[in-house]
Amino acid sequence: MPPPAPRRPSIILILADNVGYGDLGCYGQSKIKTPNLDKLAAEGIRFTSFYTGSPEDAAARAALMTGLEPRHLHAGFNQTLPAEAVTLAALLQRQGYRTGLIGTWGLGDTGAATPDKQGFEQFAGFLNQNHARDYFTDRIWRHDPTPNQEGQIYDGYTIFPENENGKRGQFVPDAMATWAMNFVHDNKPEKLNHYRPFFLCLSYPIPHVSANAAPPGTSAYADAPWPPLERIRATLISRMDDGVGQLLAKLDELKISPNTVIIFASVSGPEKDKAIAPEFFRSTGSFRGQQGSLNEGGLRVPLLVRWPAQIKGGGVSDRLGAGWDLFPTAAEIAFTTPLEKLDGWSLLPTLLGQAQTNRHEFIYWEKSADGLAQAVRTGDWKAIRQPTNAVPELYNLKTDPAEKENLAAKNPDVLARVETILNSVRKESGKP
Repeated sequence: MPPPAPRRPSIILILADNVGYGDLGCYGQSKIKTPNLDKLAAEGIRFTSFYTGSPEDAAARAALMTGLEPRHLHAGFNQTLPAEAVTLAALLQRQGYRTGLIGTWGLGDTGAATPDKQGFEQFAGFLNQNHARDYFTDRIWRHDPTPNQEGQIYDGYTIFPENENGKRGQFVPDAMATWAMNFVHDNKPEKLNHYRPFFLCLSYPIPHVSANAAPPGTSAYADAPWPPLERIRATLISRMDDGVGQLLAKLDELKISPNTVIIFASVSGPEKDKAIAPEFFRSTGSFRGQQGSLNEGGLRVPLLVRWPAQIKGGGVSDRLGAGWDLFPTAAEIAFTTPLEKLDGWSLLPTLLGQAQTNRHEFIYWEKSADGLAQAVRTGDWKAIRQPTNAVPELYNLKTDPAEKENLAAKNPDVLARVETILNSVRKESGKP
């Protein structure tokens, strides 16, 4: 008798909003403690050359959800997903996965752009990115068509009475951790549901900082000799890490850890929030720039993947990848293929320690504020062309990851090659 077919794994995608490459202990952070995310790295694989899909937040989220570069999806600031877009959640839902989104959506709050129309059966969180920064909001959007024990269904705002009239009784990111555990508990693959897997996207709005953002309770950094906002930022990141730890413990309790894939990434690089410079925590590691910039500090972000049944722990990969690679990776993990051609390549061979035959010839980014700015990485070379600078800056990231020495004048052949890429993409996009 042939062995039984392997069961499709459940998938949890955990997103941070603006956690930088250097904000986690497993990437060299020494001040902020992130033991649970460090555990993911120790038990899985850590990527060192993974990039956000865009310096602009909405476009980066769209790339994660669709597997498409923003220039092909036509996503951008204040622009929602097109109605015809196929999200990762929609693909996995068609394959029988239960799907849920907890936290920040940020890709549209009307019509066909809302999560329940984009493949998420359950949603609890924020449609609007700006609303998500209120950690003590008195309301969140909730969609769940499954009646509870009282026969109630959800499709609209849910009120937090403990936060009404300016009260601070419920720190919403803590609630997100609880909702995530409840989703996993309620949708655990088991015999009664024919071992139906689930896909959960837990999208934290952390770590945007303000004087009113401090979580309740005693902070591990209360006595740190830092300015107040720096203590708050560290507390927020550690509080998110605590939530990840609770979720890991729930998976162990339910005995479903081995065949549950956890992917952790940040949507974009660290923001210079409320006068907190990324340099204070070395949030971008040794890289230059911050969120919104085309330098490495604004684009290169952490990526951790753990799958105990398949991935050997303690791995580190320098394989070049970007946000749009997560869609085909999750699709292949789920034993399926995308319905349409994507810009991303599956990272699964790298996760399994196999040869990676499909690689990006180049990764391209652009931003349109104050004119079109472009950047491209191909191999070890990185080029940045600003609207006011006709000749791109050129850096060798292997020898100069901090992008300190512009080598354009010394490498005319490489410069010509990257200019050809930048010009061809610009022409393809129909931009002047």
